[in-house]
Amino acid sequence: MAQDTTAPEDLDSFRLRARTWLADNLPRIAQGTAAMDLQESQQADPTRARELQRKLFDGGFAGICYPKEYGGQGLPREHQRAFNEESAPYEMPLVFNIPTLSILAPTILDFGTEEQKKRHLPAILRGEELWVQFLSEPTGGSDLAGVLTRATRDGDVWVLNGSKIWSSGAFRSDYALCLARTDWEAPKHRGLTMFIVKIHQPGIEIQQIMMVNGMREFCQEFFTDVHLPAENVLGAVNDGWTVASRLLYHEREAVGGGSQYVSGMSVGARSGPMRDLADLAIAKGRAGDARVRQLVGEAHANDAVQRQLIERIGASIRLGVLPPPAGAIPRLYGGMNSVRRSSIGLDIAGADAVAWADDDSPEEGIGTFFVMRQGSCLGGGSTEMARNIISERVLGMPREYAADRDKPFDQVQRNRMPSR
Repeated sequence: MAQDTTAPEDLDSFRLRARTWLADNLPRIAQGTAAMDLQESQQADPTRARELQRKLFDGGFAGICYPKEYGGQGLPREHQRAFNEESAPYEMPLVFNIPTLSILAPTILDFGTEEQKKRHLPAILRGEELWVQFLSEPTGGSDLAGVLTRATRDGDVWVLNGSKIWSSGAFRSDYALCLARTDWEAPKHRGLTMFIVKIHQPGIEIQQIMMVNGMREFCQEFFTDVHLPAENVLGAVNDGWTVASRLLYHEREAVGGGSQYVSGMSVGARSGPMRDLADLAIAKGRAGDARVRQLVGEAHANDAVQRQLIERIGASIRLGVLPPPAGAIPRLYGGMNSVRRSSIGLDIAGADAVAWADDDSPEEGIGTFFVMRQGSCLGGGSTEMARNIISERVLGMPREYAADRDKPFDQVQRNRMPSR
């Protein structure tokens, strides 16, 4: 394929073109409607989001940082950032951002065959495919490599059996990347393979899980003799950990707020219902309280640090100054900042965050956001895992002991069902 040598569009010209197109084609967000509410609505029913994503594609604003040969615009991250700023007042297909656009599509871009990339990436950018990641398992905890779901080769197909859990939005998605064990005699990191799985097919059962805030975003899936074509292997057979490691890199970037593939509002701490704590303090009549002013100042300072951290770490990784696992640094800070921000919001709102009426904005949502605050420290790997990654792979500290290291997986001791 001939290389595209066309110079990128001037940033100011692009911004002006995007501003005009957005005003002419996308509806503005109604006053008083939080972006989080729009995202939750799209999570429950993505029909509207698929239509909006198709509009972006037809208008030439989908996949701004994706290569042109796969339906994108082939522009640098500065253009995506400008588009995100211009699109803030408008209704955007936010449900496509995580994990489809910012985690799974970049992983396909990194490891997919030419046929896989041309089959799926343009379809994603047109809004025709939502994706989910099948990684965690019911008995796995944080040990992602301890996969028990198995795929067995049978002629021209692989047969998948097992179960995955904590999969965001599996019920509404079309495809998944699924990590399965394909060699039980190899050490646990070397006997894995990543598969492209069409979700709605015989042998796959999906159960939604109700969370503490009432949402049913997470799912558990059960696989019974699911047939996967051999061409659905992403990367190499038994080298799935390499693919998974890259997927986790994209996940840390997305959850930490540094992904160039997120289109629309930024993610992370500022995506919560307390985007402006100063407004909350004013609404509660506490803007003159010295302690409340300190809390608001602390939150804004923390946000400024997070933004600068994303920029600095991202640039250092791109320049090779820091290794890719350094993406765990903004991921860790983002999770901790979100927890602190939820506590500050609760402190300012006081008892109104515990009980509220439907028209009590902006108190609405603060209490449930506080109850859900640990979620920001779990998504994209726990904060404990982020600290391990930073200490071992960025700072070069010794790796912690692991009893199963280099041992054939079928010889690793595991828990058994107790006898009655």
